Amino acid sequence: MMAKREEAVWNLTLFLCLVWMATILYGEMLTYWVPSLWTCSWPHLGINRTGYQGGYVKVAVLADPQIMDKTSHGLAPKSVALEISQFYTDLFMRRAFLASVMPFKPDMILFLGDYFDGGPILSDEEWQESFSRFKHIFYLDTRERQTDIQVYYIPGNHDIGYAYLCPHKPEVCRRYEKEFGARNYRFTVGKVDFITIDAQVIDGNPKGDLTSACWDFVKNVSMDVISNSRVLLTHIPLYRPNGMSCGMHRHSPVINQRVSRSPHDQEIVYQNYITEGSSKLLLDLIRPVLVLSAHDHDQCTVTHMSKHGPVREQTVGTISWQQGNLYPSFMLLSVSNSMLPNNSSPEEAISSNLCFLPMQTHIYIWYLSLFLLTLLALLLWPANGFGIFNHINDLIGYLSRNFFRGGTKEKNEDENCEYEMIWDAEGSMHLIKKTLMVQSTCSSERVLLERGNVVMRATAKKQGTQDMEGCPAVDMNIDVGSDCTVKLPSKPRKSKTKRMILRMFRAFRMLTVIAAVNVPLYMMLLFKDWIGLTNEFLHNR
Repeated sequence: MMAKREEAVWNLTLFLCLVWMATILYGEMLTYWVPSLWTCSWPHLGINRTGYQGGYVKVAVLADPQIMDKTSHGLAPKSVALEISQFYTDLFMRRAFLASVMPFKPDMILFLGDYFDGGPILSDEEWQESFSRFKHIFYLDTRERQTDIQVYYIPGNHDIGYAYLCPHKPEVCRRYEKEFGARNYRFTVGKVDFITIDAQVIDGNPKGDLTSACWDFVKNVSMDVISNSRVLLTHIPLYRPNGMSCGMHRHSPVINQRVSRSPHDQEIVYQNYITEGSSKLLLDLIRPVLVLSAHDHDQCTVTHMSKHGPVREQTVGTISWQQGNLYPSFMLLSVSNSMLPNNSSPEEAISSNLCFLPMQTHIYIWYLSLFLLTLLALLLWPANGFGIFNHINDLIGYLSRNFFRGGTKEKNEDENCEYEMIWDAEGSMHLIKKTLMVQSTCSSERVLLERGNVVMRATAKKQGTQDMEGCPAVDMNIDVGSDCTVKLPSKPRKSKTKRMILRMFRAFRMLTVIAAVNVPLYMMLLFKDWIGLTNEFLHNR
């Protein structure tokens, strides 16, 4: 019996080990493969255009990583809580980039701003530390990667602040431009022109140098002959009315417009969207077929009306799981690499597909839930293993005998009797009948097995008597009636405290085995992406 119980215990331990191994492998590795294997693809693969023989340039769009620092979540600088938060946040984005984005083999990567969380506030040393983490996360610290795939950046408010900041802290803009380049510029990919603006200053004081420079750039672009389709890149989204729907991919409430200006020089201190007047002017001058924005941390698709027709804007959600969006994402753009047929519209030169990353918060909730279920299983699992159904049957039988009895009782002459076992000098057992002072009845239609008591059915009397007669060591000098109670010696039972201690010891032993198998697996998966030992395909492109 003990061997059988021990086998059941180890079977449960093995089962839980396998469950944990599968959970860890999925949560730490396989879940990042889902976008490239099942849920996402380049949009041009699903397009069938008659007469079009050209190829496409593949562009991956990422937004709002906002590398955590001392300004994040109010955590103390260099504290353990901040270090842990930084590690797991950085690790998620690195895994997402290496295992979810890079398997698509993009030709170009486009970042839509907010690379830091407290960029304007950080000292030069702190800023450089965050910048090094940013390059490590997105594999930008390897020269081979930089020469293989083109990378473009646009500034965000967490990088350089708004129009009010740069005139008062010019070093913030200088260090950004040193590492990321100009803030207003244009570049061409395939047959599409991308127009990048510093949206943080577009609504500033018109007499300010930064605002004037931005509008001068926009006007120069508007005077050029339009030979390619255009895409406007802005970190801050264009104006949208309060409460406007953002489409099916939106998961958080829509944020309404809010603009704050400095009372001294009327420069922008904060804003959610570009103002309505500036938005219309940008659309009329640049004439884009698509607007890409960020800043909102959640996905949003809206259509603006300009004098040249409707223009679609897509706001890309954050790639980080720590920025208020449970569903982080990135975007895939297919950009035409050759001229479209004459009957094609400019919008057909570029198509997009939104891709979602693993829901890291849900993964951690599942880890916690599985841990609690494991503890309950280890503590409450019956000693007989999977024989728990026997216990359920016993419970049902006990309840039916004690709470759902039916029928009428019949008087029995032996219902107030009990029998005591006595052994004589020769070793024979005799049952001595004694009268009880308290009346106790037992039904002739049921069998009750309790410690110290035996009740026999009348229909089983003959068989029971034959069984007793087959034992020579017992002298049955008793006439068993239709119903009687036989009191047997009580079986010693373990104390509740001792049983609880044994169960806790068993649970601890099983939990130790599960941890010994799965903790090394978790640690290996935790650090393999961080130290860059995988994804060899990046080096073989």
